[in-house]
Amino acid sequence: MADDPLGCLAPFAGRWTGGGDGHYPTIDDFSYDETIEFATLPGKPFLMYVSRTRHRAEGRPLHTENGYLRRSGDDVELLVSQPTGFVEIQRARPDGGVLEFTTVTLERSPDAKPVHEVRRRFEIDGDVLVYDLWMAHAETPLTHHLHAELRRASE
Repeated sequence: MADDPLGCLAPFAGRWTGGGDGHYPTIDDFSYDETIEFATLPGKPFLMYVSRTRHRAEGRPLHTENGYLRRSGDDVELLVSQPTGFVEIQRARPDGGVLEFTTVTLERSPDAKPVHEVRRRFEIDGDVLVYDLWMAHAETPLTHHLHAELRRASE
């Protein structure tokens, strides 16, 4: 689709639901349910991004973040804002259905927890979206934190 302004981002568009597992050396392991939405605006080369998670057993909200997934030359950028006081810009070179992001910028408010690095990976295969997230926090080096598998939700 040469005329599609989304290009390589088009397969990500839509609402995705499923769940995952989280672990980190400083917390107890947990399971969660998640909804990710990559919403389109007609004619624009980006997707609006929203992620919401809930604790699987207790149903309480865990995390939310908003931003954009956008084309930038031959690369893709993920811009994320979190209510915990973080903003991040991640960049990836598309490789089939894989976006292996690395940090360009990670900034935090003076009161936010000391997160030093975040790395994300999205892989899409048809109607399945798998993602992983790594984080370096305080004295803990870059460590795998989240793994989830989501399925495209019916409209």
